[in-house]
This record gives sequence, structure tokens and C-alpha cells, in this order.
Amino acid sequence: MLIRLLLIAIAATALAQTESFSAIGLSALPLAILMGITYGNVARPANSGRDATVLAFSQQKLLRLGIILFGFNLSFQQIAAVGYQAILLDMIVITVVLSMGIFIGIRLFGLPREIAILTSVGSAICGAAAIMATEPVIRAKEQDVTVAVATVVLFGTLAMFSYPVIYSFAGMEPSLFGIYIGSTVHEVAQAVAAGQSIGGEAMQNAVVAKLIRVMLLAPVVIALGSLYFRRAAGNRERQPVPIPWFVFGFIATAALNSVLTLPTLVLEVLQLASQLSLAIAMAALGIKTRWATIRQAGIKPLALSLVLFVVLMLGGFGLNLLFYG
Repeated sequence: MLIRLLLIAIAATALAQTESFSAIGLSALPLAILMGITYGNVARPANSGRDATVLAFSQQKLLRLGIILFGFNLSFQQIAAVGYQAILLDMIVITVVLSMGIFIGIRLFGLPREIAILTSVGSAICGAAAIMATEPVIRAKEQDVTVAVATVVLFGTLAMFSYPVIYSFAGMEPSLFGIYIGSTVHEVAQAVAAGQSIGGEAMQNAVVAKLIRVMLLAPVVIALGSLYFRRAAGNRERQPVPIPWFVFGFIATAALNSVLTLPTLVLEVLQLASQLSLAIAMAALGIKTRWATIRQAGIKPLALSLVLFVVLMLGGFGLNLLFYG
């Protein structure tokens, strides 16, 4: 099973580098989960015994390793270059999208709490990776993760086609439009692709603004875990406070990347290891997923992702005008 997961991850990573997929910002992570779902539904592996152990290891340990190593994509110098406004902007975007998503998902759409949280986290921060990182601290079911990933990937991909159109009417400088992209787009690869469609300066600012959002995954996951602990305590269930140590590892690697000048080859190897680890985790989730799980979820999770998509695009545009207009 490990070899099959690795092959899916390598194939997804390679496809993500091609012009066709990079142009629409479809990264290795959503590709890996789609390929895993396809394989899991066509081949229908038993996923028992040793295979089940490998799948669980991939979804848990390799996911955490990938997130820790992802810190080598970011440095504090990059954050300083875009200024404190970008950090404050990202914090507001995450807070608004997360709060609205959870409220609307639970109160208006009547979704299970876990699906509402996972979908909101994926939209607010960094797509599939954020969903997978949040899953253990809120003790979500695998089908909840699958549904959230599927809807966020869909609207994250659709968002890519909107940025060039918005730019033609926005009247923003490329550098500022790049910050708008990074503060609202779902995935890192989508920030790269959208920024490239505008220009080099836009792409650079888009990536940095996006990576700041990724870094904010750490306090969000910790806060969600704490809230769930208090909720469990209120229900008189004694459960330990879930501490996502891997998010501290992510911050530590970003700090290390800020103070050390690593050789280019070493940095590229670490970044590739992060990508492959995350892609393997996504492939494992996909293999365990059945199409029926997504169909059974109905249209409500899709509607929630649509609402958050609109909030990100329109609300984010208004916030960027307020900060930089």
C-alpha cells in the first residue's frame, strides 16, 4: 500500500508542475486526493490489516511531518517585506470567514458541527491541508473530512478563473492585487498561479500573503482544540486538551529558515519532502473514500462553500481597498 500511495503522490506532484494544471492552480494535494478517490473506488482495496495501518500512518504521521517541513517555504523576512497590514488583513479574513462559516453552517444549513468547522477552516486558511490538520483536534469523522475537502477544492479551483477578470476592473497596482490574491485564495498553488497571471510582483506578494495565512493555522488549530475541550468538559466528558505539537514544529522550521541560509539544494529537498508527505496523506484519505459518502452529504456543504467563496472574493476585496485603497 505504501508504494501505491507514493506512486499516487509522485504522479500528483508531477502533474501539478505541468502547464495545464499549474495554470488553474490545481496543486498536488487536491490532485492526490482525487487520484486516491478514483483508485479507491475503481480498485476497491480491502484496506484492512497492514494496509489499514499504512493508511492511518500516512494520514496522521506523514501529514504532520509535511506541515512541519512546510515551514521552510516561509521566512520572517518575507513577512516583514509585505508589512504588518498584510498580517492584520489575513487575521481579519480568517476570523470573519471562520466565524461566519461555522455560524451559517450550523445555524442556517443545519450541518454537523464538524463539517461546518472543517469547511470553514479550509476556506479561511489553506484548503485541504488545513482541513486535515484540524481533523484530529475536533475528532471529526473521515466522511466529514472528505466532504469538506471536496467542496473546498471545487470552489478553490473555480476561484482561479475569477482573479484575472477582477484585476481588469479593480484598478489596483499589481503588488497590492497580489496581497488581495494571497489573502483570499484557498490554496498556495492557486496563489502562485493567480499571481503569475498578473505579473512577477503580484505573484511574490500573493505567495507571501498566502503563507502568512498558512502560518496562522497554528493559533487557529490550538483555539479550536481548546474550545472543543471546554465543550466536552461542559458535557462532563473527561478528555485531554488536544495539543497540536506539529503546528509548533511548523513555526519552528519557519523561524529556522529565517535565521539560517540553507543551501538551495537542501531547501528544495526539504520543500519536496513536505509536498510528498502531504500528497501521500491526501492520497490515503482518497483511497478510503467512497463516492457514496460525498453524495450522501447532500447539497448543504456545497452551499456553505459557495457562501464562503463569495465572502472571500467580495469581502476580501473590500477589506483590501480599506487597507490599501
